Amino acid sequence: MGKKIKEACGLFGIYNIKGAAEIMYYGLYALQHRGQEACGMATVAAGKFKIIKGNGLIIENFTETNLGLLTGKNGIGHVKYEKANNSEASNIQPFVFKHRCGDFAIAHNGSIVNFREVRGNLENSGRLFQSDSDAELLAHLVVNNLSDDFLSALIASLQQIEGAFAFLIMTADKIYAIRDKHGLRPLSLGQLNGGYVIASETCAFNVIGAAFVRDLIPGEILVFSSEGIESVKYSSFSHHYLCAMEYAYFARPDSNLEGLNVHTFRRNSGKALALEHPAPGDIVVGVPDSSLSAAMGYAEAAGLPYETGLIKNRYIGRTFIQPVRKTREKAVKLKLSTIASVVKGKRVILVDDSIVRGTTCKRIVGLLKDAGATEVHVRIATPQITYPCFYGVDFTTYEEIIGATKTQERIKTAIGADSLEYLSMRSFYQITGRKELCDACFTGKYPTNIYQALKEANKKEKTDEQCI
Repeated sequence: MGKKIKEACGLFGIYNIKGAAEIMYYGLYALQHRGQEACGMATVAAGKFKIIKGNGLIIENFTETNLGLLTGKNGIGHVKYEKANNSEASNIQPFVFKHRCGDFAIAHNGSIVNFREVRGNLENSGRLFQSDSDAELLAHLVVNNLSDDFLSALIASLQQIEGAFAFLIMTADKIYAIRDKHGLRPLSLGQLNGGYVIASETCAFNVIGAAFVRDLIPGEILVFSSEGIESVKYSSFSHHYLCAMEYAYFARPDSNLEGLNVHTFRRNSGKALALEHPAPGDIVVGVPDSSLSAAMGYAEAAGLPYETGLIKNRYIGRTFIQPVRKTREKAVKLKLSTIASVVKGKRVILVDDSIVRGTTCKRIVGLLKDAGATEVHVRIATPQITYPCFYGVDFTTYEEIIGATKTQERIKTAIGADSLEYLSMRSFYQITGRKELCDACFTGKYPTNIYQALKEANKKEKTDEQCI
């Protein structure tokens, strides 16, 4: 609620499978929730790369006719969320780069946080950039390190960058799948028809009928070639700091993230939330779609009816994915409507996954009360977001986060709720069964040292009034 949480992108790769483009279409369609602003596919056959990409959804850019142009058994695809200042066509992926040592294509998900420093060094050495994409940055680094061994150049390049990322790189005869050494971004391996598929989420495997093999290890490069799969570590540093919001919001409920089903996590988070913070309600209502599982769990644990009190317009994309604020605010008004006969005269317990800005939450509370709800008690199935994210999620300043500038009581007043409570950090970790997560947006404890200076700089900009 009130979020513009950007998980950046979705990746899908395919190696040695006949009809690669058609399979990629369905794989990317399953990942559309990870980016709705732009998409693209690249394939290679007989050393020749072909690419189709554009703004909009998969179904808006690909047809039976143009899919037929993407020949070959190997390919990489991408769905993208664009930042408001990064929506030019030049940033749509995959990218294809031509080089004397061999052409290659790149697609990526996440954020290289030392982007400015590395790009500045490359520009000072004479490199020219055509986009603001991390994928192009990696391409320049690879070329800079390239002699005759692509893998060695890739390893040297990855050791120069820091952040949260997953990359797919395709050469004339190989595909390289890469996961950052912190494990911040998910990437999984599947098997299909004697070949292999790689995806940001396992839900893509379900759609195409692929068998899940395993998740990539943080810091790992998988090299797909005619000789099979080779696993290479580009860094001895390896942690499993998967983004906590993957479980709570980004991923589809039918995906499994490092062994844990997303729907199961969300349902259990709702149960824990009900035990920690019961509310005087008559019905439980979830905000579609990412919070429905948590609402079901809350209702079950509280012994209350779970009701569909909010209806989502399926033709409106996720509010957080709207890159321009005016567009986002209009979309909120179209996105949800209430079922008055369900909520009228009822004390509603409203369950959602997060509050970032609070604008959408305020709107939903208002909709429920306008429809006749006598009380609206808001329960959030994650801890309070209080810190910016520098790992590719699109709230990068304190000013964008209501929880950074207001106490819980003041947030409750701002959104018009009768009460407001959050899931505890302790319960969040217990439900995941993990010892490591990136919980920086909740705690301010960033997995990488590079962000500490940015965090402190942001703190200095906050006024005493904002910190109250």
